[in-house]
Amino acid sequence: MQPSPASVLDRARSLLRAPDSARHDVAASVVVFLVALPLCVGVAVASGVPAELGLITGIVGGLVTGLLPGSSLQVSGPAAGLTVLVYEAVREYGLAALGALVLVAGILQLAMGALRLGRFFRAISVAVVEGMLAGIGLVLIAGQLYAMADREAPASGLDKIAGLPGMLTGIIGSERALTAFGLGLGTIAVLVFWHRLPAKLRVVPAQLAAVALATGATLLFSLPVATVEVRGLVEAVRMPDGAAFGDLLSLGAIGTVLAFALIASAESLFSAAAVDRLHDGPRTSYDKELIAQGAGNTVCGLLGALPMTAVIVRSSANVRAGARTKASRVLHGVWLLLFAALLPAALALIPVAALAGVLVHAGCKLVPVRQLAELWREHRGEAVVLAVTAAAIVTVNMFEGVLIGLALAVMKTAWETSHVHVEVVDKGAGPIRVHLTGNATFLRLPKLLDALEALPQDRPIDLDLTDLRHLDHACRTSLESWAERHSAEGTDPVRVASGA
Repeated sequence: MQPSPASVLDRARSLLRAPDSARHDVAASVVVFLVALPLCVGVAVASGVPAELGLITGIVGGLVTGLLPGSSLQVSGPAAGLTVLVYEAVREYGLAALGALVLVAGILQLAMGALRLGRFFRAISVAVVEGMLAGIGLVLIAGQLYAMADREAPASGLDKIAGLPGMLTGIIGSERALTAFGLGLGTIAVLVFWHRLPAKLRVVPAQLAAVALATGATLLFSLPVATVEVRGLVEAVRMPDGAAFGDLLSLGAIGTVLAFALIASAESLFSAAAVDRLHDGPRTSYDKELIAQGAGNTVCGLLGALPMTAVIVRSSANVRAGARTKASRVLHGVWLLLFAALLPAALALIPVAALAGVLVHAGCKLVPVRQLAELWREHRGEAVVLAVTAAAIVTVNMFEGVLIGLALAVMKTAWETSHVHVEVVDKGAGPIRVHLTGNATFLRLPKLLDALEALPQDRPIDLDLTDLRHLDHACRTSLESWAERHSAEGTDPVRVASGA
């Protein structure tokens, strides 16, 4: 059977498009690599782990997660949003346990994807997610301001923020601290104003330019600042052993695993939704993307590396650079691997203060100041949920802060949906007719009982419940008790009309 002219033409067109697609993907992969390199290293240093572990997570994000189906253009790797949680986990359980924590979190993500739970992450309150990111951003900014001055940050988020005034006044008398802090401020300035430069200069990603300029200044002027410690890619790998898994039996470790899995999954799937709005290509399959993220975190756990998530900064850079297929994100992992294998010594030249400046800038983007003001004007309840979630993360910890935010969001929704309207019709003679509409729940029980108990005791009552959409057990029991009390006064029994 001879192929039709139309099928031959379509095949020819696909062959003609293939080289063009490959050219765009290669170019985009280089851009993503240049954006990812300083962020991978910076997130690792801020998390209190060797810099190479950030590169390993970026490599796995490209070579493992990048090859799997799900979202075609979003890029995965170590994320600033998990920095605070990783730092707390390493401080609490040690670096040796990190791989086990990430491995189990990855397996949990695989299970959630297999059970097709990915789409349910879209039901999470946006206010809670934004509050989570805002809380992370505040703790990240506070911690990295210490790193910008070559100072060690306090352990808790509240202590980090409370100690900032003392830290800032304390560095005035130290030339080394002032130099490092100035270098960090210069890095932030480059990031803020880079978009105003001519287009030819903006071909270089802002993060790479900022770190490169800071590194060049450090070498040129022999600045006395701390630089990244380098161990080597192979030496940095820590496969979890039996003792590491033994640490997972504690309640705190289980909470950390759940936090890794849930926060990484939510951030990845929210990122996928945002990336889908940036291009016209295939839409994300949320369950497959959750499996891809779980596979990546499982491999990261086996290597003792940082947890991964899809990252909107790298993903949007990938789309803007003209990526057409998943080849761009896979190739970015190849470039990270080649850099880590061939040029590891280059990491030792990077000032810690410059990486801290990059993360301070990233943390500022996580705090939605402008959106919070708009939310307060339009939906004050949502603004309260966002602010309380952020404050809880700063004052308590990541996992409990998110739980507090979710509980508050559920309470707000329950309160807003449990409206009940009481209509009393009294014609002066005969029974009083009481008509209830809406949702009668325990949250509105005080209002409902106040209205009923205010009715005359010596008049018969007709209670109409036919238009209630919901009547919970607490309200039903209270209505029955009120009816018995009203009838006990010698009045005709309360007549109740209820629907099926």
